[in-house]
Amino acid sequence: MLEPPLRLYADAQFASPYAMSVFVALREKQLTFDLLAVDLGRGANREQSYAVESLTQRVPTLVHGDFALSESSAITEYLDDTFPETPVYPPDRHLRARARQLQAWLRSDLLPIRQERSTEVVFYKKEAPALTAAAELAVQKLYFAADRLLSQDASHLLGDWCIADTDLALMLNRLVMNGDDVPAKLASYAARQWDRESVQQWAKLGRPPL
Repeated sequence: MLEPPLRLYADAQFASPYAMSVFVALREKQLTFDLLAVDLGRGANREQSYAVESLTQRVPTLVHGDFALSESSAITEYLDDTFPETPVYPPDRHLRARARQLQAWLRSDLLPIRQERSTEVVFYKKEAPALTAAAELAVQKLYFAADRLLSQDASHLLGDWCIADTDLALMLNRLVMNGDDVPAKLASYAARQWDRESVQQWAKLGRPPL
């Protein structure tokens, strides 16, 4: 029996860190899927046909046969449950919980970093001004957590690579690629993660002008 087709809906600029996370998971699992763009600027995410599938009217949304799911970490967990042959989460329950904790934190906290260092810095090489005091506080929280999780020469967060590495490295690269002062250990980790083949496949997608 053939597996139902997969479709991934992402933003038209391919700049969403959350769409990137799902794209990387799909590539790591070597799954075949169609990548479709949703023009958020013209409100295509609010159109009935997309809203019905997404529910949240956000990107990314994954469609698997007649099942649709939005919210990136929910999607990557679904992919691990559905296609377990190549996991993107650690098999150990404590490490898996830590990866999910980190993903949830990166999505729910550190808003000043996301506002002042948008992913346009990463994908469009757009320079951003100096960080505000609020963003500097968020940066120090980010550095503290990353430093605690990474040993001095660690290539990955939790032993082997997992999808949380992609998420953390992109948050760090918002700063690294703008020329902000990032501790050498964290900058080196972010650079190694950026060179991962699945990440580079996303980075090299064709993007329309801003």
